[in-house]
Amino acid sequence: MLDRWVRGLAVAAGLIVILVPLWRVWRRRRSRRGRMSGSQAFLTRWPAVFALAVAYVVVGVLLWKPLPLQMTVALQIAATLGGTAFYFPGVSLYLWGFVTLGSMFGVSGSMVSELYDEHELIERGPYAFMRHPMYLGVLMAAVGALLIFRTWAMVLYTPSAFGIIFRARREDQLLEAEFGDRWRAYQARVPTWLPGISRRTGTLQE
Repeated sequence: MLDRWVRGLAVAAGLIVILVPLWRVWRRRRSRRGRMSGSQAFLTRWPAVFALAVAYVVVGVLLWKPLPLQMTVALQIAATLGGTAFYFPGVSLYLWGFVTLGSMFGVSGSMVSELYDEHELIERGPYAFMRHPMYLGVLMAAVGALLIFRTWAMVLYTPSAFGIIFRARREDQLLEAEFGDRWRAYQARVPTWLPGISRRTGTLQE
């Protein structure tokens, strides 16, 4: 019963995390683009973003099969509760960062990063405490989802989520090129992931 309720809520939250950013990208599909890093600009355009999102969901459905684990009831409950402690705070942190970014939210990847023509450096909300709350939220949610769902899909998706570290490095350079001393001052003042831990470790604002 606990598994069913938690998984149902987790699926609903996951759909929100997928659909709401897609809506924002669609809304800004005709916005003027600014500084870019990388040569695969088409990956940040609406058709490619939509196609990748659909492929992500399709692969997930195909691999949504339970892992062959022999777990006692107590261990299942422990895994579900542990996953809940990571997943829902992670989703909340991601959405808080998303709402704070507002119209500045955009798509980037390990091969290309791009800013809007009128891009602003956001330093409020969760960005006042950590530079990359959305990315931290993604990592937390990925670990939590693996513990909650325990499917082959999550075995694939959870390790791949850590690829945002490479995306971070590229976008970090882009933000420094765009905002210069202001970005460097922000980078020196605000920690990368968690307050009080590592202020300069080459990641990005998202």
